[in-house]
Amino acid sequence: MRVPRMIAVTLVGAAVLAPVAACSSNEPAPGKNPQAADASAPTPVPTQEPTHPFTGLPGSARRPVLAAKIENTSAGKPQLGLKSADIVYVEQVEAGLTRLMAIFSSKLPPKIGPVRSARISDMHIVPQFGRPAFAYSGAQTKMLPIIAQSSLVDVSDSRAPGAYFRQPGRYAPYNLFADTKELLAKAPKATKAKDIGLTFGDAPEGGVPKKAFSVKYPAARFTFAWSEPAQKWLIWQDGKKDMAAEGGQLGAPTIVVQYTKTERSEFHDLNQSYTPLVHTTGEGSAIVLRDGQAFKAKWSRETEKDGTVFTTEAGDPMNFAPGQVWVVLASRKPVIP
Repeated sequence: MRVPRMIAVTLVGAAVLAPVAACSSNEPAPGKNPQAADASAPTPVPTQEPTHPFTGLPGSARRPVLAAKIENTSAGKPQLGLKSADIVYVEQVEAGLTRLMAIFSSKLPPKIGPVRSARISDMHIVPQFGRPAFAYSGAQTKMLPIIAQSSLVDVSDSRAPGAYFRQPGRYAPYNLFADTKELLAKAPKATKAKDIGLTFGDAPEGGVPKKAFSVKYPAARFTFAWSEPAQKWLIWQDGKKDMAAEGGQLGAPTIVVQYTKTERSEFHDLNQSYTPLVHTTGEGSAIVLRDGQAFKAKWSRETEKDGTVFTTEAGDPMNFAPGQVWVVLASRKPVIP
């Protein structure tokens, strides 16, 4: 399938809501005056079914939050479980590549993977969820004390080994998968889903029709193409359809390209390629893709314990379309690899 014509954002050297009316009969009792009956009858009060704070979809249950680091290179594709995530974060890592952090709560797939190692940027994103269960496989030695002090419940392969298994037909390190129920069983005190600042509902005014929108990292490229039949933005990565192990192409009703300050951290890999540090507190600009349109938006997050609030340029809530949300953390500033 040929990717539709794209409008690209080139990042230089780096990642760049059915109301249910209460039923009340207005039929007067036998022998009663209809007008008198109407006057004394209670006025129906519309009710709104509770929705989930991560997706805006109906559902009042607040289940524990599981955050998981998922591989995002061709060697680890297709990934398993992403279609069930509430939120998917795209983060730049070493050598200009990307890795995902998937947030699960409203739905829990049986298995997820490939599970990969943690990064310093993760430690700055997860506090807004309280103390979520955090699934990952390893981290640099000098990062371990930071993880131990972070706002999370560690359910890595070293802390909850029984929850992990090697998937046949794949090769290491891209064959490590996890059983989600086992992960949460090891995190009985993990925080349940709560408001993190996202709003869902009708789209605001001011959107510009778009067929596709692209984001480029130094060594990765994403294209989000609107599908009217699917009512979501289907995802291509590096020119190829981003397929799910469960079947079908990955996609979401809302894509947020969140422009952040990204700089070199103190960490690096074995090849001396430095790990980018993505700053997700403060404020900045964003592009929100929904309903086949692109909206200019602003984001703000006062502290790491606060959620991220998205508004229109006029300061009104930037409503997302109900359903899964992808947050693409991008930067226009160069990062030294």
